Amino acid sequence: MEKLWGGRFEGKSEAWIDAFGASIPFDQKLAKQDIIGSLAHVKMLAKTGVLTEDEAKQITLGLTTIQEKLLADELTFSIENEDIHLNIEKLLHDEIGPVAGKLHTGRSRNDQVATDMHLYLKEIVQEVISKIHLFRQVLVHKAEENIETIMPGYTHLQHAQPISFAHHMMAYYGMLTRDQERFSESLKRIDISPLGCAALAGTTFPIDRAYSAGLLGFSSIYENSLDGVSDRDFILEFLSNSSILMMHLSRFCEEIILWCSHEFQFVELTDTFSTGSSIMPQKKNPDMAELIRGKSGRVYGNLFSLLTVLKGLPLAYNKDLQEDKEGMFDTSHTILTSLEIMAGMVETMKLNQAIMEQSTEKDFSNATELADYLASKGIPFRQAHEVVGKLVLDCTKQGIYLQDVPLEQYQAITPLIQSDIYQTLSSKTAIERRHSYGGTGFDQVKAAIERSKLKLESEEN
Repeated sequence: MEKLWGGRFEGKSEAWIDAFGASIPFDQKLAKQDIIGSLAHVKMLAKTGVLTEDEAKQITLGLTTIQEKLLADELTFSIENEDIHLNIEKLLHDEIGPVAGKLHTGRSRNDQVATDMHLYLKEIVQEVISKIHLFRQVLVHKAEENIETIMPGYTHLQHAQPISFAHHMMAYYGMLTRDQERFSESLKRIDISPLGCAALAGTTFPIDRAYSAGLLGFSSIYENSLDGVSDRDFILEFLSNSSILMMHLSRFCEEIILWCSHEFQFVELTDTFSTGSSIMPQKKNPDMAELIRGKSGRVYGNLFSLLTVLKGLPLAYNKDLQEDKEGMFDTSHTILTSLEIMAGMVETMKLNQAIMEQSTEKDFSNATELADYLASKGIPFRQAHEVVGKLVLDCTKQGIYLQDVPLEQYQAITPLIQSDIYQTLSSKTAIERRHSYGGTGFDQVKAAIERSKLKLESEEN
């Protein structure tokens, strides 16, 4: 098969080298965007008089036919034609003959592929934003159902202070909200058209870049043609935002995995999001959570891969940039699927509320309450901290907890301690007393949930 760019060459290419250099096995994912970009380009060429109306009509009809075949899954792409652009051009030539060769007037594969990727990511990012939004709704709903569900709050994975489970869910809501904002803000750097930058220096034809950008729904165009064909910042930003998102999902999955364990027994996942063991019949493994935790590594890898590709590239286009696509496609699929699974897994997981609350009663997570109580009685907090620390040590030796200490022993520390100390030491009281803005107090959590519901509603309008 004769290469569409083969006029300069005398030798025949080797099939295995063609296969190494070809990107069609993966960039065929851009077929839809490539055809859309070509339809806009031909319309612009007709508007500016570069093509006759008849030529533009023939090319448009041919592209539309190929578009319909693509939707019907009737297209076959070949490695001999290297990439999606040359494959579409060859298919167009087969449909309408030599006039197909006029489609490429005033553009290069360099600005063409950049345009395709801008179109692709613009669509993907909007889908990611939608799925994050849905997951945030799940988190708020789960929180609203469990405002007074009590659980241990942790630092260093040690019981620290009792908190509302809803407060814990809303922490992830906050992370996911920032993730959504990052993707939303990145759209303005994706929503730029490189079409018409040509190979690197623009073109001598009287094209109208703003017109073609408008046809494609872009809000602006690249000001510099070198930048337009070589910029991959918008992909790096997508991969970076995706890495932060996956880090948040991975953290959440790590907690779910711990909570499912026999040692915790805080939650139980539905069978849909669990698997069994080939040898141990009792097992119910949180494999979907583990997979999302593991897949964060491949998303990080895609980011570092492209950073490495770009770090030494001179302007403008280099074949190295062919390596910008597979990681982008893989990350897109990974984060979209992970968000769907996370939403379903969290929405359907069952909470063992009694076990969660009981775990805050058989520990020393109320030690801060006692220290605060003593401080409220006029004892300097540092002194109160030391007193409670020694008391905890004594309780540990006796095998009891702070709420088991007799009142007379408390009053031996200071007669200011009254019987209300036992109410103060309860987990529920400890949570209720935390009224500071953003704290775990039930009233504060309710207020946070209401603010979040209003925010989610405003995003939908």
